[in-house]
Amino acid sequence: MLLQILSDLHLETETYEPQPAPGAELLVLAGDVDSTWAGMELFRGWPVPVIFVAGNHEFDNREMNNTWPELRARCDDLGFTMLERESTVIAGKDGRHIRFVATTRWCDFNLFGDAQCERVLKAAGYFMRVQRSTIDGLPFDAAAVRIEALACREWLAGELAKPQGGWDSTVVITHFGPSFMSADPRYGAQPGTASFCNADDDLLPMADLWIHGHLHCRHDYRVRQEGRETRIVCNARGHGKRGEAEGHDGLFTVEV
Repeated sequence: MLLQILSDLHLETETYEPQPAPGAELLVLAGDVDSTWAGMELFRGWPVPVIFVAGNHEFDNREMNNTWPELRARCDDLGFTMLERESTVIAGKDGRHIRFVATTRWCDFNLFGDAQCERVLKAAGYFMRVQRSTIDGLPFDAAAVRIEALACREWLAGELAKPQGGWDSTVVITHFGPSFMSADPRYGAQPGTASFCNADDDLLPMADLWIHGHLHCRHDYRVRQEGRETRIVCNARGHGKRGEAEGHDGLFTVEV
């Protein structure tokens, strides 16, 4: 199955006209498409099925508990398949069945371990103030994000551990990066990177392909563990005014 992958278009401020990739059988939108949701309209009537996984900025200035059902209704109206702690199996033109396992997978701030916890959470405070969301009427701060992140992690680990079913390959889609290897090279091991990547390296061997966004840079690398190779891909566009969109390929595809 040939997948077109896009994320971090930030259409609330960016001008971008998406185009279907020739030969693609499915489009994956891995979050941060538009914090206002208006730009999602550009994908209405897309010529192939669309899988959407929410990014953190889809929740900007919103109450989390209300946003999930509202965002799902928006995706239903647009004809997208929105996945959050959900899996679906889709057959490709070649007859192979692909399992898509998806969750936003918020950051749990464990990327650098307990020794860096204080520095990481201090950096995370700024990140959460930018989003300005609430949950149950209270600030969706680092502590609340961590609760959501650990719930995502628990679900993801359990789903990936299920015995082989009626699928030939597994694709994981998260918004947040699954490994420090996905860190933005501009920032590397700075504490703030723990707000963008998780230490999910132990889960990588359970997937054939792992798609993520959030990092405003591109990644395409492979990790071999336990005799299995996993490809990790990020095709985030980012902000043009910061030069992040330079070299972005909106027609980028991956075969799985």
